[in-house]
Amino acid sequence: MDNLKRSNKPIDRHQKIKNHPIKRQGRVSRLWHRYKRLRLWHKIVVTLAALVIFVILLFYASTLVDTLMPATNNPEFGVSFSTEYAQELGLNWKNCLLAIMNDLHIKRYRFMTYWEQVEPQPGVYNYSDVDWQMNQAVAHNYKVSLAIGLRQPRWPECHQPQWAAALQTSNPNLWQQDLLTYITNTVDRYKNNPALQSWQLENESQNTWFGDCIDHDRSRIIEEFNLIKKLDPNHPVYMSLSDETGIPIGQPTPDAYGFSIYRIVWNDKSPFHFYITYPTPLWFTRLRALYIRVFKHRPSFIHELQMEPWGPKSTEDLTTQQQYQSMSPAQMKTNLLFARKTGLTPIYMWGGEWWYYRLTIKHDPQPWNIIKQELIKFPN
Repeated sequence: MDNLKRSNKPIDRHQKIKNHPIKRQGRVSRLWHRYKRLRLWHKIVVTLAALVIFVILLFYASTLVDTLMPATNNPEFGVSFSTEYAQELGLNWKNCLLAIMNDLHIKRYRFMTYWEQVEPQPGVYNYSDVDWQMNQAVAHNYKVSLAIGLRQPRWPECHQPQWAAALQTSNPNLWQQDLLTYITNTVDRYKNNPALQSWQLENESQNTWFGDCIDHDRSRIIEEFNLIKKLDPNHPVYMSLSDETGIPIGQPTPDAYGFSIYRIVWNDKSPFHFYITYPTPLWFTRLRALYIRVFKHRPSFIHELQMEPWGPKSTEDLTTQQQYQSMSPAQMKTNLLFARKTGLTPIYMWGGEWWYYRLTIKHDPQPWNIIKQELIKFPN
């Protein structure tokens, strides 16, 4: 019976509050619980106050980032170049590249080593086009960041030969070994080339929403990265981030991170198709670079600045008006200014083939001249 008697021990009021279910939920839950109990007009006032505080914090955060990462006054410019895309536009790709080198005098390039081009048949390699580009860079004393790996710039993003695509599904282990063999041969071929400045591994490797790619395995990317560093310890390995997958957290940690910056593009990823202006503000790009500097201890640069149209059809199938809808001469100037304000350098532009296409096939020198004028303002 004694066990059934009530305890005469006084109740600790603080302990009772501590064990209250609302108390145990945590501070955020308690605040949300109190918010839900407010009257409607109280909720409106609290919500507006929170929005004002949020905007003020964003303003001061942006100001802080501006102080830590001021706009660059002397940007270094580069350009990506794809032989496949130049041919798609109906251009002689060699003449196109020579015009960019000799007339625009751009000194930094990102060239491609598309797997489908350099190994069209298993074990049969053909580096003649890459050799020609690298030889021109050497002759002009220009520098090259050489793209390598499965995923490289330009659609369909993953540039593998048909025989490898078939092998990828039938024998993934053998497919990966063949991919690593192609990477090994490419690194060994160009690691001592005087034009080589860096490697760019797997363009936007974690971008799963764009491109015809079925493999984004991070462990494979890590293996490729370690292989290149082992084969060529003398050149840095860069990797790129898209606007959508832009906060690097896991491995590998490259020697520098490249950002893609697009402003006006055709949206076909939703039920309704339309042109969209990217919502990423300037401060987001700069804050992302600051995060990488502080937490990853790495520099950032712009590896892909949109300087060509992105429309509902292939560029060559768009009218001039349609091309200018997403990349008019005025928009080109706006994008260049935006890139300089990020404080990031070098700035690799995207669209050199299109500038030459407008100049020679459409007899429209405006895009070409805008680039020339920009480079004259910032010679380096």
